[in-house]
Amino acid sequence: MTLLAKISPHADERTSRLAGIALMLLSVFMFSCGDATGKFIVSTYSVGQLLCLRACAALCVLAPMIWRQRRTFAQLERPRLQLVRIVLSTLEVAAFFLATAYLPLADVVTYYLACPIFVTALSAIVLREHVGWRRWSAILIGFMGVLIALRPSAQSFSWPALIALCGSLSFAVLMLITRSLRATPDIVLATLQFVGTLLLGAVLAPIGWVTPSPKSLVLFATAGVISVCALLCVNRSLKLASASIVVPYQYSMIIWAVIFGIVVFGDVPSLATIIGAAIIIGAGLYIFLRERSLGREEAAVSPPV
Repeated sequence: MTLLAKISPHADERTSRLAGIALMLLSVFMFSCGDATGKFIVSTYSVGQLLCLRACAALCVLAPMIWRQRRTFAQLERPRLQLVRIVLSTLEVAAFFLATAYLPLADVVTYYLACPIFVTALSAIVLREHVGWRRWSAILIGFMGVLIALRPSAQSFSWPALIALCGSLSFAVLMLITRSLRATPDIVLATLQFVGTLLLGAVLAPIGWVTPSPKSLVLFATAGVISVCALLCVNRSLKLASASIVVPYQYSMIIWAVIFGIVVFGDVPSLATIIGAAIIIGAGLYIFLRERSLGREEAAVSPPV
């Protein structure tokens, strides 16, 4: 019994870590499925319809949790900053799916992988946080990866790529704001994001409205349910294991983006995209490890909700 008592805590801790990693990998897979579903939808329907119907389905799933924590919605910290966060989150989700209508999924995800690099750079410029030469070097290398993936030439540079990059920058600012709203419950933050996309979708959906078929309605609902389930898995993962253990596994989203791109859409990623993604991931992981060594655990990147 004494021996078991000594071993058990370590075994439980190891089990929690493994469960956290498994849930993070599952959430990334589900987010990737949701992204692929959204890309498939916007090939027929408008981004406004996707945002509106997807958010409706997500809010229906969240309704029981919203009801249980309804009192927390009346006590929001820093309401103006919450509003800015809603606007940014709504615009970056719209930018993500608008870009996927014109670009391969792997390309769009690659630009979003640069988010931790943008966050670190903005933390130094906007928040005046100290960033040493090592992380500045990683930031510059990461930007080189973005440029390689972006292929900025007169022949290849396009406005969808610019939209995806702007979406990634918006997501970086969103993360900085979320960092300062840590006291707000996760369910409140997620709900407000879905409400924002619902409102924007409701405004844009009538433009070029196409009446969905029953099968398409199932796809819209599936996209919303997947996004909520993936979000819950991420939250649970971070409760079972520390961010330093599970966050690096979020970069596996590029693998799924490539697989879904090839299998579902027939999009073979270019060599520039692969090289750029590899450089961005390397720089992002270095920044993350450096943050951990300084005692600051930050989420690397999460796909749009």
